[in-house]
Amino acid sequence: MITSLLVANRGEIACRIFRTCAAAGIRTVAVHSDADENALHARVADASVRLPGSAPAETYLRGDLIVKAALAAGADAVHPGYGFLSENADFARAVTDAGLVWIGPPPEAIEAMASKTRAKELMGLAPLTDVTEDDLPVLVKAAAGGGGRGMRIVRELADLGGALASARAEALSAFGDGEVFVEPYVEGGRHVEVQILADAHGTVWPLGTRDCTLQRRHQKVVEEAPAPGLGPGLTDELYATAVRAARATGYLGAGTVEFLVVGDRAHFLEMNTRLQVEHPVTEAVFGIDLVALQLRVAEGEALEKDPPRARGHAIEARLYAEDPANGWAPQTGTLHRIAVPDGVRLDTGYADGDTIGVHYDPMLAKAVAHAPTRAEAARALAGALDRAVIHGPVTNRDLLVRSLRHPEFTGARMDTGFYDRHLAALTTPRPDPWAPLAAALAQAAGRSRFGGWRNLHSQPQTRAYRTEADGTEHEVRYRHTRAGLAADGVRVVRAAADLVVLDIDGVRRMFPVAVYGDRVHVGNTALTALPRFPDPTAQRAPGSLVAPMPGTVVRVAEGLAEGARVRAGEALLWLEAMKMEHKVVAPASGTLTALHAAVGRQVEVGALLAVVRADDGPTLAEPEEQPV
Repeated sequence: MITSLLVANRGEIACRIFRTCAAAGIRTVAVHSDADENALHARVADASVRLPGSAPAETYLRGDLIVKAALAAGADAVHPGYGFLSENADFARAVTDAGLVWIGPPPEAIEAMASKTRAKELMGLAPLTDVTEDDLPVLVKAAAGGGGRGMRIVRELADLGGALASARAEALSAFGDGEVFVEPYVEGGRHVEVQILADAHGTVWPLGTRDCTLQRRHQKVVEEAPAPGLGPGLTDELYATAVRAARATGYLGAGTVEFLVVGDRAHFLEMNTRLQVEHPVTEAVFGIDLVALQLRVAEGEALEKDPPRARGHAIEARLYAEDPANGWAPQTGTLHRIAVPDGVRLDTGYADGDTIGVHYDPMLAKAVAHAPTRAEAARALAGALDRAVIHGPVTNRDLLVRSLRHPEFTGARMDTGFYDRHLAALTTPRPDPWAPLAAALAQAAGRSRFGGWRNLHSQPQTRAYRTEADGTEHEVRYRHTRAGLAADGVRVVRAAADLVVLDIDGVRRMFPVAVYGDRVHVGNTALTALPRFPDPTAQRAPGSLVAPMPGTVVRVAEGLAEGARVRAGEALLWLEAMKMEHKVVAPASGTLTALHAAVGRQVEVGALLAVVRADDGPTLAEPEEQPV
């Protein structure tokens, strides 16, 4: 029997596994990097062990240190979660060689399927070895890991070399393995997968289908179970292939077999020999706890002959600290508050007041709704996210709500090109036009001890705000009167520091307000309070390229130096943030007059990286700032 379990992971998945262990009476052990010393998963475990290392992003890839931590903490089992070492056969062997129970498939099964190239060979498929114009478009893909890392679409043969180099670098950073391969890129399909669970007694459960079609940069955003619109014949084919893959490898535990479905044809993609991020939708539909079942299987228990019956529909949305309207740039900072309405499951690795750092994946949480029908589940999840309280950096919350309400999604007509077609419309800023006034009234009410009225007629007071969604600046006016605060064109029913109620054309609306320094959240609209007397020296010269997020400079374009000619849109350098590479491109054709970025340097958001003097523009004076 397992009595103490170490999770070789961090964040949301570690916290989720710990919940199951606590319910089962199993003692929990966390591991953490220096950057995660105060992270939620390290706080909620019964014990935690620091993993030494100067590079936080690589710390969780040190299997030797994790095994030592398990032994030191007295754990008798190790759960790998997902990502990091979850599909590393050498790590699985190291765990079992140390006398610990491995919560996962045998190393041989991991070796057979964890490398996508070997998995395709096992299933009778093979990657492309000699790419020609006739093969295009193609997809460069990391052989190890997942989550969209190490993937590049190539539509022009001339771009293949750069895509291979970039994918290798990203895969090596994320998974410790730079192997990549090339396969045909099938457009217009749906991403469908089958959850399996196998025991050591020959039983393999196919636990329904999931649809994970809504993706950006090959990373899943919305997932659901069961996959809608599949005929019984296709579903049976998917089940049979998934079970065949499990039996062919002597599989044990939970795993997922992924397909690309085009019409009534299914193309095998890969098998993930671990728990998937989207496993909660399967748990909701089948009424099971997959982690608890993983533990039972690892202890040698037999599954029942037939899996449980599926009931209803479940949809999961991944909430990311990123800005979809700005190239999906990851965001960092303090997450002041996160909460969803009752009735929706929230799996997260953060608590109120935690800091979102630069070193790891930007996923904040997963929200899951379960209902009797797909339409009810989509409506419930969209409504819950719309009412959720999320105070902190920019997130993809609005994108999720609009995606769940889009007619292509509600009509189950989506494909993997959904965001290519609809991203602009789905990310068009829609800040509440009354939010700046509500913010001003709340802040005025919070600072006024005696109501603020005067015997003489009062001149209007002014405050200025910038809506973070679109960068628009607003100046609002209000007055202190005997009756309280007032504003033109609206009746102020109530004004308090945390709530403003306005009567707008006969309709009473409530505006919850929360203030964190100069950041003000009014409902779902985030504002920045602007100073009354802006500092003119804070303005940057035209053509300045600044870091869109904190990160590390990992590459600079070959031969790039001050005085070089650059073209509009040309990639000048690459930043790595949260295990993803982000290009910084020239804003216009012209001359590079300053280059402050060097490979290996860590930069903060807004740091000056380079300056480009446009051909048809004025000579740009270099800002008086210290190089990053």
